[in-house]
Amino acid sequence: MSLKETPQYYHEVLKAIPPRATPPFEDEDMQIRVWGRRWGVYNDVGPLKMVLVHRPGDEIKIMTKDKYDPSIEALIDRGEQWYVRNQNPPDLEKMQAEHDDMVKAMEKDGVEVVHVDGSPRDPKAMYTRDNGIAVPGGIIIARMGPVGIHPGTGRRGEEAYVTRKVVELGAPILRTIHGTGLFEGGSFAFLDEQTAVIGMSYRQNEEAARQIEEVLAPMGIKLVRIPLTGHSLHIDGALVMVDEKLALINITKLPYWILDLLKERGIKIVETHWADNPRVTNVLAIRPGKVLLAINNGDGTAERLTKAGVEVVPIDYSECQMGGGGIHCSTMPLIRERN
Repeated sequence: MSLKETPQYYHEVLKAIPPRATPPFEDEDMQIRVWGRRWGVYNDVGPLKMVLVHRPGDEIKIMTKDKYDPSIEALIDRGEQWYVRNQNPPDLEKMQAEHDDMVKAMEKDGVEVVHVDGSPRDPKAMYTRDNGIAVPGGIIIARMGPVGIHPGTGRRGEEAYVTRKVVELGAPILRTIHGTGLFEGGSFAFLDEQTAVIGMSYRQNEEAARQIEEVLAPMGIKLVRIPLTGHSLHIDGALVMVDEKLALINITKLPYWILDLLKERGIKIVETHWADNPRVTNVLAIRPGKVLLAINNGDGTAERLTKAGVEVVPIDYSECQMGGGGIHCSTMPLIRERN
């Protein structure tokens, strides 16, 4: 009897070609070999190389004047779960011009901007940040909170458009938040390569935090849960990294111990100016020490950032912000270089 006719055959073969667990999935050379390029981010300020955006389109037109509710001074559809902070619908042409200026500012810095489609009845689709997060080696797809009463309405469903685009690009998906997990990407941030934070609120729950933690743990990244105040939704309204060791914060939306956490990691802070709109925190770092900032929120914070050595690129984002999100919300980084 020959060896290949015996049960021992595959044992002999496997000894000759053993599986290899290392280098790990996130290893840059292995990523290039398997996925064509290195995907994901190491921190929130490394040079931005690829970002996902959605240019506002006809979906904005579903926000009509008859939806105005004077009790909250906003247009709102409680069934379809959208709102806009004004008595009149947004000016679509102005929104598109503002968004185009943001895209041009990123492209001027060498960023590859990828556009993604959205539901024709989802006026929040331009806030791509919330659909997922990039971590070393790939993407975690989020699970949005608001659900409309009809298909294609509410924010849940945006994830499908983003997932299809990410797969088309060739990026690996490391996890899709599932089960009863709730998570939106605007409530996640890297403080450094070993520490990430998730802002806990009505839109982020413990089940989602546990799932994210499972992805990060093999990479040696610690996830810190930060309770947000009141009805704050996302941590990017309270804390955004603007340089390797510098954070822009609105301390009124954070627990007192966040200052100790940052200090332990050698991170200095710039506090938002008291006279500025709270949304001024929603800036985007396109490389260490250079940010895009919405000028319509006040100039006190911009002056503080400049004094701290940060280069501020001013952008009018007033019309786009009426939907509740800012520049940070409107961008989903897919690749950042290591500093």
